[in-house]
Amino acid sequence: MPEYNRLALLVSDAPRALEAADGDFRTIADWVPLQDAEAVVVLGGDGFMLQTLHAMLDVGRIIPAYGLNLGTVGFLMNRNRNPETLLKRIGKAKPHHIAPLRMVARTQDGAQHTFCAINEVSLLRETRQTAKLEVTVDDKVRIPELVCDGVLLATPAGSTAYNLSADGPILPLDSSLIALTPISPFRPRRWHGAILPDRSRVGLRVLEAEKRPVSVVADQRELRDVAQVDLEIARDSELTLLFDPGHALDERIVAEQFVV
Repeated sequence: MPEYNRLALLVSDAPRALEAADGDFRTIADWVPLQDAEAVVVLGGDGFMLQTLHAMLDVGRIIPAYGLNLGTVGFLMNRNRNPETLLKRIGKAKPHHIAPLRMVARTQDGAQHTFCAINEVSLLRETRQTAKLEVTVDDKVRIPELVCDGVLLATPAGSTAYNLSADGPILPLDSSLIALTPISPFRPRRWHGAILPDRSRVGLRVLEAEKRPVSVVADQRELRDVAQVDLEIARDSELTLLFDPGHALDERIVAEQFVV
């Protein structure tokens, strides 16, 4: 395992995280600024971890991230244990590599926007009118008209989040698959989604966009009144999460399938 000599510390503004940082964590290592670090320790919850990873994607400097759960679910985090063992735990941590989705969206006014999503990209109706979407995969029309509340495309890392709530499949982390899942579909009635190779390019075109406006959300970023959304895995922006042995993300994804 690689040894990280220069570590940065990022702390969420949640009271638990701030209290832990001020109590022990700030004094157990010679922390360096993020721009000088070889890896970063993240204190908080899943939301703050996603925020940290997106910040690295935005600036184009990606380093491994080791999270300690001081939030709620902590699916992307490690258990918060004795701070004095932190540096030793990081040295033994197992890296897991995650490739995000890259979304290129065009709005009704013709503007183009590019975002990345670590969990999922979801299209959602903006009004009481159902959305109507054309679904293409690798430039081939697969569903000419999907009538629904929305649709989402999830990575394996995000398959246990919104995708699972929408009755989508759980994907093993090393499966090289992505999940295309409808949200409250009306037509076609028997279509419940698709599991696709992660090399696939997915296109979602909004039909009757002015009458039936649709927004798109890439993790925590929302764009309204979209006309077209094109999605593919961003292999040039791979992220690395560090996990304690026996507490890794792939094991949690498998375990989630046996929760009753």
